[in-house]
Amino acid sequence: MKKVYAILSVLILASLLAACGPAPTAAPPVMETVVVTSVVTQAPTAAPQPTAAPTPVATVDPSTLAYKGKLTVCSDIPYPPFEFYDDSGNPAGLDIDLATGLASRLGLQAQIINTVFDTTIEAVTGGKCDVIMSDMNITATRNKQISFIHYLDVGQSILVAKGNPKNIGAATDLCGQSVAAESGTTEVDYLQGTGDYQGAGLAADCSKAGKPQVTVVATEKDSDALQQLQAGKVVAYFADTPVAGQYVAKFPDQFQLIGQPIEPAPVGIGVPCGGASDCTNVPLTPLGQAVQTALKSMMADGSYANILTKYGAQQSAVQLP
Repeated sequence: MKKVYAILSVLILASLLAACGPAPTAAPPVMETVVVTSVVTQAPTAAPQPTAAPTPVATVDPSTLAYKGKLTVCSDIPYPPFEFYDDSGNPAGLDIDLATGLASRLGLQAQIINTVFDTTIEAVTGGKCDVIMSDMNITATRNKQISFIHYLDVGQSILVAKGNPKNIGAATDLCGQSVAAESGTTEVDYLQGTGDYQGAGLAADCSKAGKPQVTVVATEKDSDALQQLQAGKVVAYFADTPVAGQYVAKFPDQFQLIGQPIEPAPVGIGVPCGGASDCTNVPLTPLGQAVQTALKSMMADGSYANILTKYGAQQSAVQLP
């Protein structure tokens, strides 16, 4: 019986101690972990704080747009750093970032249409896109067909194979040689003395020096022109300075720049002029005025300068009146 009483005493004591012990705590809440994967194309930097979309500074008549709610941009991709595809296959670059900023300040979304450079003017005047943003030089010939909003000043440079096997030291050393450039560009005009370089450019310089003319290999896409140099089919590749510089930075063991850049030329956002036979002196349409207002807003708040700096083109910055 003592054993029974002893066992009962232990059980009773244990029960009392349990009753006096701390109450059990609730299970900790389940925390949900969200993993975000991003493609890094440059050295990691501190993640920027989210910012609100810019307040629209102008409005656009929806009936004048190619697509409702969108600012549709014709751009010839690739032409880095102005326009290219990122590692995810999305349009990126200086022009693309600027177009996105302009669209947001008009209460629109940017829509990029990859368009062969030589057909961009036909596309914008035909209503397939609203504007051209493709590092397009403003020339008298083009200005007869469309209006321009000046937003950059860009020079042009000559790219040769690493080691400069043909000893090209100046532009006139290209006389009698083969040079690749994208069709429809001022580079082609400069090389063969056409368009705004009629009777001028390198063609005139070769004639003055008593040398044969340059053999121009004009390709549909700029990347095709670069491949001509890569394959050794031409002596040089001719493009805008930021583009040529980008290729040297990307392929330092393949290419090098020679000589000094040709004097910077104005670059513009192309917009239709309303159907006039000559757009040279025609005022900007309401769409053009809205885009210009948005560009001024980006210049004023520093986003324009930030984008140019991001792509190493700060020396191409301009000021709007």
